[in-house]
Amino acid sequence: MTEAQEQTPLVRIRDLKIEGRADETWMPIINGVDLDLHRGEVLGLIGESGAGKSTLGLAAMGYTRDGVRISGGSVEFDGIDLLSASAATKRALLGKRIAYVAQSAAASFNPAHRLIDQHVEAPVQHGVMSRSDSVEDGIELYRRLRLPNPEEIGFRYPHQVSGGQLQRAMTAMAMSCRPDLIIFDEPTTALDVTTQIEVLAAIRDIVDQFGTAAIYITHDLAVVAQMADRIKVLLRGDEVEEAETREMLDHPREDYTKSLWAVREFRRPQKPDAAPGAVPVIEVDKVTAAYGDTTVLRDVSFKIHEGRTVAVVGESGSGKSTAARCITGLLPPARGKVLLDGEELPPDYRKRSKMQLRQVQMIYQMADTALNPRKSIAEIIGRPVEFYMGLRGREKRRRVDELLDQIELPGDEFRHRLPSELSGGQKQRVGIARALAAEPRFIICDEVTSALDQLVAEGILKLLARLQDELHLSYMFITHDLATVRSIADWVVVMKEGRVVEQGPKDEMFRPPHHAYTDLLLSSVPEMDPDWLTNLLAERGVDNIGDAAADKMQ
Repeated sequence: MTEAQEQTPLVRIRDLKIEGRADETWMPIINGVDLDLHRGEVLGLIGESGAGKSTLGLAAMGYTRDGVRISGGSVEFDGIDLLSASAATKRALLGKRIAYVAQSAAASFNPAHRLIDQHVEAPVQHGVMSRSDSVEDGIELYRRLRLPNPEEIGFRYPHQVSGGQLQRAMTAMAMSCRPDLIIFDEPTTALDVTTQIEVLAAIRDIVDQFGTAAIYITHDLAVVAQMADRIKVLLRGDEVEEAETREMLDHPREDYTKSLWAVREFRRPQKPDAAPGAVPVIEVDKVTAAYGDTTVLRDVSFKIHEGRTVAVVGESGSGKSTAARCITGLLPPARGKVLLDGEELPPDYRKRSKMQLRQVQMIYQMADTALNPRKSIAEIIGRPVEFYMGLRGREKRRRVDELLDQIELPGDEFRHRLPSELSGGQKQRVGIARALAAEPRFIICDEVTSALDQLVAEGILKLLARLQDELHLSYMFITHDLATVRSIADWVVVMKEGRVVEQGPKDEMFRPPHHAYTDLLLSSVPEMDPDWLTNLLAERGVDNIGDAAADKMQ
């Protein structure tokens, strides 16, 4: 970085105040925060849910969400006052010189258009390159971000790729115009640990190579340690402290920062194996499944007993979610069967009885896309109460309030709210209550804590553990977070390329010797050391990841 660059920030924010509307009142979200960001620099924004990280990141683009307003201060980008700039000036900047990578790719892509058509839109409209050149460049970006079949994957629709693949496609789209500034809002939340390493390395390379400035928003402290030059800590809209990354990790000044750094890991004891001969609640027996002509599950078998939690882990595309779709009847297996309490379930959910449907429920990864934004919390939870239990009127309301109490959200306070009026953790609790409304025996938890900060995620895990003990529930935990596996699992199933490569009790699975792939997963969990990613890539011989693709991109 030159002396001139050091003296002139690309982004300069002073005394920024932002408010959000609650009913007829404007409430503070950001309270007079300053921010400087230079070219080629990465600033990490951290803090618990509701700290204002995403709001501040969007404000650096001169943007606020509906129901939010900037009430004071200034935001400058390369000398341009974004708060007073015309709409035409902002249109010329956004997408070309300023880009954004959202946390939820599934909610951000247009489901009616192919990935590559959405990728080329910004470079073509901004006159950066022709459509044909943009398509070719997009394929190189897909390759650099380690997407499978980079020449073909862009011609799929969003629903035809995994969540992790979609997140990488969004990162590629943000880089399509080689912007000066990228806001990364939890960009690796949906990624498994092995894919996360490749994406983090690719992001870091591109930032270095093109002198891109970045604001990296995350709740994962180990990830921000690898990516950020400086870290700013927020708490309820206030800046707590800011420092160079190594200084912040080694010598945090404020008590709140020290509390974030503290090891906080809920871990329930592993339950003993089920008694010999006990009939499992769910058994997946030699299941093979395909999407069209593509086989995605191959002879998969595992059992889940009453009151036990089975964690299914593996990288993006390994077959974890496909196994769940077979269990729920959304994807009938080509071969094999799924049994509930020892009785074979009809492969297609449409042929299952209401009682069979009741017993298998699901909690989804992204509560933002899983909850109807136009329905109140009482309506969302009340629908399965009425459908499965036949309750109406006063009895239905009483049951909804009971379920809200079970998830520790008082009915009087939350019954009439919309999902948009809840925090991420509260929305996930509503998703849990909706699953409980059917009074199931078995619940599939699909990455239910991946989008949550550590404090909130720990609360969700404790809640699920308590509910399991009280209601004798059985869980299948789909996750890429090995800390979550350590916290809550009794049995671990490791999947790769549609097959089960290893399974066993949790305590045994975390002790060597491991299957080579399990060892790869365990060694890929980030550590709170700024040199961890660099050292790991060097050990694996990929410290210059993507250089060949980079040569073609320039």
